[in-house]
This record gives sequence, C-alpha cells and structure tokens, in this order.
Amino acid sequence: NKIFKGGVKMKKFLATALAVILAASMFTGCGKKKTEEKKPEGTKTEEQTKLKIGFVSDQGGINDKSFNQLAWEGIGKAEKELGVEKNNPIESKQVEQYQPNLKTMASNSDLTVGAGFMMAEAMTEVAKQMPDKKFAIVDASIDSPNVLSLLFKEQEGSFLVGVIAGKMTKTNKVGFIGGVEGPVINRFESGFAAGVMAVNPEAGKGLMPIDEKTPGKTVKYIDSFDNVGKAKEAAKMLYNDGCDIVFHAAGGAGNGLFEAAKEMKKYAIGVDADQAQTVPDAKDVILCSMQKKVDVAVYDAIKNFKDGKFEGGKTMNLGIKEDGVDVAPTINPAVPKEVMDEVAKYKEAIKTDKFVVPGTRKELVNYKAPQL
Repeated sequence: NKIFKGGVKMKKFLATALAVILAASMFTGCGKKKTEEKKPEGTKTEEQTKLKIGFVSDQGGINDKSFNQLAWEGIGKAEKELGVEKNNPIESKQVEQYQPNLKTMASNSDLTVGAGFMMAEAMTEVAKQMPDKKFAIVDASIDSPNVLSLLFKEQEGSFLVGVIAGKMTKTNKVGFIGGVEGPVINRFESGFAAGVMAVNPEAGKGLMPIDEKTPGKTVKYIDSFDNVGKAKEAAKMLYNDGCDIVFHAAGGAGNGLFEAAKEMKKYAIGVDADQAQTVPDAKDVILCSMQKKVDVAVYDAIKNFKDGKFEGGKTMNLGIKEDGVDVAPTINPAVPKEVMDEVAKYKEAIKTDKFVVPGTRKELVNYKAPQL
C-alpha cells in the first residue's frame, strides 16, 4: 500500500511539473513570436522618413568663415532641433560645376539649398528639370514654383558699419573690397559709402562712384570669393594709399584683408558672420562686422518646409526691420560708446522708414545724407 500510494504521488507530481513546463513554453513562444513579428514590406523606419536637406556652396566653400559657413550652420541647427537629416555638402569651385552639383544633390534631397547669386542661372534650369523637388537659394530671386528665394538688404547693415568707419578713421580715408561685382556686392558697397558719408563726408569721398558703372577710388573688386592672395594685395594697396579702415564683402577671400591689417597694424571690418568670433586670430584688428543672418533665414526656410509651409515662388527680402541684417555683437574695445549710440539712432531711423539707404551706384550718386 505504501508503495502504491507513493507511486500515485509521484505520478501527480510529474503531471503537475509537465503542465508547468508546457505553460511556460507557451508563454515563451508567444513572447518570441511578438518580438520577431516583422513590419509589413514597404513600411519606412523613422530614419527613412526624415526629411533630407542638401547644400551646394559657391566658390568660397563651407569653411569660408562667412556666407557659406552661415548657410551650413543654419542647416546644422535644423538637424539638431527639427530632426531633419543633412546630406554631405557639395562645394563648387567653378561656375560650370553649379548645375551638375545641384542635380546630384537634389536627386537625394527633399530640399536643396544653394548659396550665392552666381548660382541663379544653374538653379533656374535644375528647378525646371526637377519640378518634384524643392529648392531655396540665397542672394538670388528665381521665379519658379519650387524655389524659395532669400534676399537681404545688405545696404542697410553696411550703412551701419559705414557710420562706425566714418567716425573711427584717423586719416579720413576708408576703403572697400568686393568679391565678384554684381547687384549683391554693389549693395554692400553703396550702403557702406552712404553710411560713411552720413557722418564724415570727407572720408567718404573716395568711396563715391565716378558714375553708375565706375566705383570710387578707394573701392577694389578682386573678381573672386576665395582668392585670399588677391584680397590681401588689394588691402595693402588701400592701406598704402592712406586708408586706415577697410570693409570687405568678399567671402572667404576676405581673410586676406585681415592678414594685411595685422601686418600693417590697420583696422578691418568683417562681413556676414561675427568675424571677430569666426576668425579669432584677427579679432584685434576687426573693428566690427556687418551681420547678414543667412543661418537664421536658412533655418526658418527648413522649418517652414518641415511644417508644410514651403513658400515656393516667393522672394523674401530681409533688412533691419525684418532682423535680417545688423552690426554683429562683437565690437572692438577701441570703438567708444558714443559711436555705437549714433549707430543705434541711424538703425532706428532705417527701421522706421525715416530714410532709404541706397542699394545701387545710381542711387548713391544722387544720395543726400540724412541729418538726424
């Protein structure tokens, strides 16, 4: 009897143990099935659905410490804050490369940003050939339903740094170096001359154009945005001619101006970025910089695109009123507070439409400086 009872107990124990093992294996199987369950074919992952943003630079390249670098920084900020993905940029060294570079970038991007007025013709053609793609261009206006154009009133910011130059010159002679001549760089030239003339007509004489096509005696164009040597040579000529302050609008080539200023112990004015920060080795000779907020405009364009508010066919024109241009935050300690107070007065007058800053040589020839 004891043996019989023991055998029954053993059978019950084995049966219970087997039931527990079977139940456990069923749960394990269910869990495994759930984790191994595949997504339906064609379903995109989060990475695959990210908007891809492309960038094609002009001659200056993305490390020009100026214009192109700002556009690239705007895209970088969008990647961090908006969750878009930036493609590797393409740098263009010759005009002939713009069209193939834009095509290559657009083929793998949802929005392609191009930098520079020299790219206008190429982008017009590529936008026509790829109507399902979206584009944004800085410094050109393109009439196409899939292109957003971003322009700036460079003359307004240049006027403000012209006030600083006119007040700070000791020789009553200041200069300007432009990259490639055209409407955009002419706006820098004209606004700067107007600002100097407003506070120091004697110092502004050399900047005033001979006629609509001929710049003033202390204005030099180097036909490049990346030739540092040419900019340095032009700067030395201006300094040797008596200029003690020179403003540049020459992209990466402008680093040549800073080299000359350091060697000759003169002052320079930077452009686009806060160049006392982007070119720290030259901060002691940089009086100030004309800030052109390309990074902000590019970031805003990407944000609107992501939010479904892409404004193809529109041309935005950003000046002081739109917070598109200004004097950059870093001001050389040599500039006294009284000068910056005067700058603030002119800034407010421009913002409230008290006067219009000339943006062409034709407007500059007939310009009469406002009295505040």
